[in-house]
Amino acid sequence: MPSKADTAVARTIGIDTGKNTLHMIGLDEKGAIVLREKVSRTRIAGRFVNLPPCLVGIEAGMASHHVARELVALGHEVKQVPPAYSKPFRQGHKNDFRDAHAVAEAVERPSTRCVPIKTDGQLDLQALHRVRSRLIGNRTAVINQIRGFLLEHGIPVRQGYRFLRQQLPQILATRTDVLSPRMIRIVGDLMADWNISMSVSKG
Repeated sequence: MPSKADTAVARTIGIDTGKNTLHMIGLDEKGAIVLREKVSRTRIAGRFVNLPPCLVGIEAGMASHHVARELVALGHEVKQVPPAYSKPFRQGHKNDFRDAHAVAEAVERPSTRCVPIKTDGQLDLQALHRVRSRLIGNRTAVINQIRGFLLEHGIPVRQGYRFLRQQLPQILATRTDVLSPRMIRIVGDLMADWNISMSVSKG
């Protein structure tokens, strides 16, 4: 369907977000489709700059906060719709334009719970929390692996990373009766990984 943006005004626009391309469906006051377009992510602001202010629903996901802030700056009312809330409005098999249409339908419903638009500072803090969470997960995996290797050689260590951190240097230095030079190197390398994760997560 060709774009009808020049002949009809969209009251609501739904956007399905992708890495490089955004699919848009515009609805008029009666819910009829008056706009159907595929736009490059880098050109989305330029496409909206001349459109009358309207309600814009964006599928919450990859880089949707950035697009939302761009459109808000142009005077549009922008709401981010979680995929779970737009899915019931999708008609037929899944494709990008049907997803955009579903977002447009969902954003008009007062009961739809939308995702707040985050600032750059909030996104930075969210990224920091995610990195730290991953590092803590890596640390836990390394600790469990070290404890498992030691236990396989008859050396139990009390659970808790502080106990292992305190006892490990002495174990590697004195338990050569049951730990081979190769195993000592393996555990030493794991301990180095552990120390790196600790220092980065505290940074």
